[in-house]
Amino acid sequence: MLGAVGMEILRPVAVLAGWTMVMWLWMYATRIPAMQQAKVDIAGKVGGTGKDLDAVLPPQVQWISHNYNHLHEAPTVFYAVALTLAFLGQGGGWALIAAWLYVGLRIAHSLQQGLSNRVVVRFGLFALSSFALMVLVAMTIIAVFSA
Repeated sequence: MLGAVGMEILRPVAVLAGWTMVMWLWMYATRIPAMQQAKVDIAGKVGGTGKDLDAVLPPQVQWISHNYNHLHEAPTVFYAVALTLAFLGQGGGWALIAAWLYVGLRIAHSLQQGLSNRVVVRFGLFALSSFALMVLVAMTIIAVFSA
């Protein structure tokens, strides 16, 4: 059990970090076989990015890779504000609810993008998660300037 008051927000932080590693595993579990099937020779390759594979690998394989990259974008703001709230002892109550909502929506977004990638659904999940993140950012600003 987390000892200090307001540190509960570290739980959704840990879950989202863990989920990011699940997406990493899923990405390589699908990408490596697809690269082998497409006869992509990485031994002599110099430079390039994962995006270079968009024209070579099936879209369903790349969707997972794109989502893994997405988990290194907006969630970085989540990590910063959640850690700040935990440090200030303000990571409980509504902040904790918003944090769990954010993490749940990001996991749903990952599953949507990785499995069917319906853009309208994916966008809706992203927008809702962004609103939860905005709430957390506002709470962090209030907490920091009230301390």
